Amino acid sequence: MSDMGAVPPAGSPRVQEFRNEIDGLKLKGGSAEGEQRLLALGVILMVVGIGFAIFGAIEVGLNGDSPADQFAYMAQGSFVGVAFAIVGGALFVRYSLARYLRFWLIRSTYEQQANTDRIVDAIDRAAGPIDVPAPQYVVPAAPPAPTVPVVSPTVSPAPPAPPVPPSPTVPGAYP
Repeated sequence: MSDMGAVPPAGSPRVQEFRNEIDGLKLKGGSAEGEQRLLALGVILMVVGIGFAIFGAIEVGLNGDSPADQFAYMAQGSFVGVAFAIVGGALFVRYSLARYLRFWLIRSTYEQQANTDRIVDAIDRAAGPIDVPAPQYVVPAAPPAPTVPVVSPTVSPAPPAPPVPPSPTVPGAYP
């Protein structure tokens, strides 16, 4: 029994044809350096943002004598730190997901191509040799319908309706 989950080897002609088709699309793949830099920038922004938030909280506690100073330290440290952390997290998630989904799409495409190859092979094996002509089926002609003489039925007249008896008169009723 053959292994239905087997993937064709990398040097097989079908895999080479698939790679040539992908290369023929002339897609601009882009370099991974830009994505790696933005992914690293996201991590750095998250760390710097958390550092700014902690620094702003410490400054508010130590040097915030008046409410105006406290607001200034919060605006400079805590809010800017939180904003950096959010932007860094968004960059990290975006480029991490893009990398994962790209890998998933390539893998899915390759598996679908392998499944298609297995189905085509199974159909070729089930079809048998191609040079054998298909059997010819002849549909027999329908036998002629028997001829039966048509006899029209005789119609007899309906019997006459019985006479309607007169209605009895009730004493004391108006005529």
